[in-house]
Amino acid sequence: PQLPHGHMPLPSFWKLVEDTLQQSSAQLQTFCQAFETVTPSPGTQPLTPAEERKVLSLVSKHGPDKLYQVTSNISGSRDLDLTLLRGQIVALLQSMDTRGNTSRWLVDAGGPRGFVPAAKLRPY
Repeated sequence: PQLPHGHMPLPSFWKLVEDTLQQSSAQLQTFCQAFETVTPSPGTQPLTPAEERKVLSLVSKHGPDKLYQVTSNISGSRDLDLTLLRGQIVALLQSMDTRGNTSRWLVDAGGPRGFVPAAKLRPY
């Protein structure tokens, strides 16, 4: 199948991609700032710059509607379980585990992927 930008020279194509990403990033930042001013929710720690970069990368990979925040510390006890701290942001990959158990979700924690209890996640 022919890509809509398939006829473009590569440098122009990458410039377009970069501009689009920057635009999305700017929109996301505006959205986040607006969101923060509207909801100073108690108990939400501000994100460190490293966490913020991780969140941006999770958003670009999975989309903002897949982001969840960990509501309390999670210590993984089984294989493939993640150990996460309260306040961390993760992206939902699958709302069940390999056995179809919907109380354990598969998430991307910005590198490590694994299972966490669904009850300890809330939409971000």
